[in-house]
Amino acid sequence: MEEVTTYTTRFMDWVYVFGPKLIGALAVFIIGLYVVNFISKFVSKALNKRGIDVSLQSFLGSLVSGGLKVLLLISVAGMLGIQTTSFVAVVGALGLAVGLALQGSLANFAGGVLILVFKPFKIGDLIESNGQTGLVTEIQIFNTILLTAENKTVILANGAVSNSTIVNYSRHGNLRVDISVAVAADSDVAKAKRVAMEVLKSSEFVLEEPAPSVNVLNVGDGMVTLAIRPYASTAHYWDVFFSVQEQIRTAFGQNEIEGPTPTRVIINK
Repeated sequence: MEEVTTYTTRFMDWVYVFGPKLIGALAVFIIGLYVVNFISKFVSKALNKRGIDVSLQSFLGSLVSGGLKVLLLISVAGMLGIQTTSFVAVVGALGLAVGLALQGSLANFAGGVLILVFKPFKIGDLIESNGQTGLVTEIQIFNTILLTAENKTVILANGAVSNSTIVNYSRHGNLRVDISVAVAADSDVAKAKRVAMEVLKSSEFVLEEPAPSVNVLNVGDGMVTLAIRPYASTAHYWDVFFSVQEQIRTAFGQNEIEGPTPTRVIINK
């Protein structure tokens, strides 16, 4: 009986000393979970209002929620009298080790976040980056996927993309098609320009606005080079590039506008 009384006394002393801490820690944990969920929902709504990509919304929401929960657990453990200094040091060292091991992947992750937040391009845009040109088919956290004109799939690391020059051909909704056509030096240049302009205006893929133009680009080497500058939508860029050249060649033939004649000068010593 004396031992039972002793253990009971010790238990009651422990409850008296530790009970308020346990109740306080439990209350903080429950309230903390409510606050964490509230903050996570607030962050998700803020990201959604800014039009952030859904995949990035989910990732950042989970990251914020997980980080806050870890801080909450450390705080609760400290309230219970558990030494958290060593735990925090271990977590910090582990985070540093993981960061050093995955620094390339983290750079790609950071690049993906920047791309999804600031949106220098979107899915469906025609872009050029790191020497590659193609349509953007996917924007992932770590990579951007392009489909080239040769129907090749190119996977670009987001770290490299975000740190390099990005040329977005689709941002304004149209592209200028640069075509050069040469005619004989003794041709009627005004007539050639007029015929080329008629071809541009009759083409179904050439845009009326911005207006196309035909100008003399160069005179020399036994020819006159015309700069043909129509505008086309991104989807019809190659249609204009190929069809306009063919139509101009046909129109020049029908209007007796001769092309340049190659010449070779041979000097005998």
